[in-house]
Amino acid sequence: MSVLSLIYAPHPVLDRPTTRISKIDFKINKLIDDMIETMHANDGVGLAANQIGVPLRIAVIQGPDDIKPLVLINPEIVKREGRRELTEGCLSIPGYQGEVGRSVTVKVKAINIDGKSFRIKAEDNLLAQALEHETDHLDGKLYVERLLGNDRLYKIKRDVINEGKRCNHDAISTESC
Repeated sequence: MSVLSLIYAPHPVLDRPTTRISKIDFKINKLIDDMIETMHANDGVGLAANQIGVPLRIAVIQGPDDIKPLVLINPEIVKREGRRELTEGCLSIPGYQGEVGRSVTVKVKAINIDGKSFRIKAEDNLLAQALEHETDHLDGKLYVERLLGNDRLYKIKRDVINEGKRCNHDAISTESC
C-alpha cells in the first residue's frame, strides 16, 4: 500500500463529477488500498478518489470507532431525511472548518469491493455526515458550497512543534516560529 498525495481546492478535478466504475479489477483494488492508507495517514474520516486526483466514483469511510473501513463503489444517495447543522472540514481544504447543513438520515446504495450491491442507512451520526460529504466530492461539490449563515470558514489553530519549540500556527502555515 502507498500513501498518495492529496489534491487541494481549487484543483479542477474536485469540481467535476467522477466516472462510474464498470469493472473491479486489480488496479481498482490497489487504488482502494492506497486510498485507505492515505485516509489513515492524513487522519481523515473519509476520502473520495478525486481527492487524490483519480476521477473515479469510489469513496472510503472509517470513523474512529469503526473496526474496518467502509468501501463504496458507485455510491448514490437514494434518500435524505431531516436537517441538521454541523461543523465540517475537509482534507482538500486543510486548516479550515465551516458550519454546513446536512441530513439527519441518509440512505445510500453502492457496490462493495466484491462487486456486490448493498444499501446502507445512517442516522444522526458521523457516518451520515461522511456519506453525504464523500458523495458530494464524487459529484464535484465541496462542503464550502453548503456553508450556512454568513458563509465563513474558520481557521483551525494547532500547536506545531518546530525545532523543539511549541508554536501556534494556522494549520496551513509553513512559517517557522
